[in-house]
Amino acid sequence: MENTHQGASESRLHRLVGSPWFWTGWVVLIGAFPFVRALMADLPEPPPIIGTVPEFAFTDQHGEPFGSEQLEDKVWVANFIFTRCTTVCPVFTEKMFKVQHRGKNLGNLFHLVSFSVDPEYDTPEVLRAYAESHQVSPRMWSFLTGPFEDGKSHVVEGMKTTMEARENPDQVQSLLHGSHFVLVDPFRQIRGFYDANDEDAVERMLRDINILVNVKGARVRSEG
Repeated sequence: MENTHQGASESRLHRLVGSPWFWTGWVVLIGAFPFVRALMADLPEPPPIIGTVPEFAFTDQHGEPFGSEQLEDKVWVANFIFTRCTTVCPVFTEKMFKVQHRGKNLGNLFHLVSFSVDPEYDTPEVLRAYAESHQVSPRMWSFLTGPFEDGKSHVVEGMKTTMEARENPDQVQSLLHGSHFVLVDPFRQIRGFYDANDEDAVERMLRDINILVNVKGARVRSEG
């Protein structure tokens, strides 16, 4: 019986090897190999890991707690504004709105966060009015406020950007803060800084956002 099965297997193998379709398939596979290899070589490299954002918790424009817990498993972009700002903040917010519009198809995998650097004035009510006036999607974009020293510590030490108190409280525009978007992956790892004054900042950031959301292997936790 064993010899019969072996003979039948060998007969099927001979028929397969003798078939012109067998060799045609091999030719197609070998011919496609350089294309497949080139395609894999063209996969985008994920942005580097620059640092890690500590856990945090503030209050959003709806008066609800919001922080790293709510951003778990999401790719997110942060910026730093205050509602009375008339210099860089309007540009910052306008570009953030473009990211909101372009990233709306990413669903719950992506979020935007604006940290107020003027929390004494920017209460949740003020931030909610500011958000509504800029057509903010509550699902996609949160505005956060909290005690000044907590915010400064998080912005400077956690997000690796700038925030300074006003020397003269009456001079609103003397409040200094960073003008870079910060891209963070689902493990709270910083993956990029993008100067709001650069014309291509939004495009470069959106490219990296899509890599982190869509490309297998891009979402990795640092060993450090």
